[in-house]
Parts: sequence; structure tokens; C-alpha cells
Amino acid sequence: MKTFTASKPGQIKQLRLGNQPLKKVQQPGTGRRNPIQDTQQKGHYVRSRQTDKPVDLALDATLRSAATNGLSETGQLIIHPENWQRKVRNTTSDTLIMFVVDASGSMSARKRMEAVKGAVLALLTDAYQQRDRVSFIAYRGVKAEVLLEPTKSVELAEKQLQRLPTGGRTPLAHALSLTYDSICRQRRHEPDQ
Repeated sequence: MKTFTASKPGQIKQLRLGNQPLKKVQQPGTGRRNPIQDTQQKGHYVRSRQTDKPVDLALDATLRSAATNGLSETGQLIIHPENWQRKVRNTTSDTLIMFVVDASGSMSARKRMEAVKGAVLALLTDAYQQRDRVSFIAYRGVKAEVLLEPTKSVELAEKQLQRLPTGGRTPLAHALSLTYDSICRQRRHEPDQ
């Protein structure tokens, strides 16, 4: 069993998702990568949309829509259900980045593990800037194990990565099963993400 240091993150190419560069979203929140529109009473009010239910009403838009109805005999604005306007909101969703790393014996050849650790450290830096959560699963020997449950602590993830040993066989099936279980567990705990 060997432990390798990481190569410098600067030596790793910049990650691009698809063929478009990553956009910087300047909205506050827990995550910055995944903009979501029209969430239920979360996020910034950006516009309105007609509704048939008086839930999360956009008062300004409802009053503007009702202004064409005129006033009642008592001088009050007449508001019909077809004048109701609900708020449309923008927010962002968390991103969970799960690092599933092959730590088997074959990764110790030709400094592969150093390159992998350098790439993961570069991704961790990006995850920190985007306020993403990270999780870490390593597989080697006869099983895979979760070394880090989903967290926003990039320092903790980096510490786990630095002391990742290599050696043994490649239990890929167990790693994929464990990854799937981790994703399902996260979806149960946070179904709106």
C-alpha cells in the first residue's frame, strides 16, 4: 500500500461542462451552478404569472391587473380571481459533486494517483468557489468506502484526499452500488434539491 502526494492543481486543464464555459452567477444562496425558476416561495421575486389560486400572490401585479376593473360603489378596487398574479421566483440549487476514485494498485503506476489527486484538488477549488457540496468515495481492495459524507468543507475533503492510500484490486461494482445508495440517501433527505 502506497500513499502519493497530489500534483499541483495548476497543471490540470480547466474543466468545461459541455462546450460552454462555466457562467458566474452573482446570486446569493447555497449553490451557484443550478439556477431554478418558479420555486415555491423561495428565492427572489422576479416577475408574476396569472394563477387560479391565491397563494404567494404578487400584490403589485394583482393590483395592476385589477385596475382595469374600476372601483366599487364604496371606492374599493374590484379584484376578480382572473386578476390574481402569483410571484415567479429565481433561486439556485445545491450541487453535490461526488468524487468516486479508483485507489487500486494499478493507480500507483506512472504517477497516476498524483495526477488524479491534482485533478480532484482543482475540482475542489472550483467547488469551493461555487459553494457546492462534495462527497468522496474510494474503492480498492475488496470494497468501496465513503471517506467523506456530503459536506461544504473543502478543507475536510482535501485532508481525506491527501491521505488516500492505494493498493489491491478494483471493486468497481461495489463502488457504483455505494455511489447509487449515497445519491438515493441524499435525495430522501433533500427531495427539493
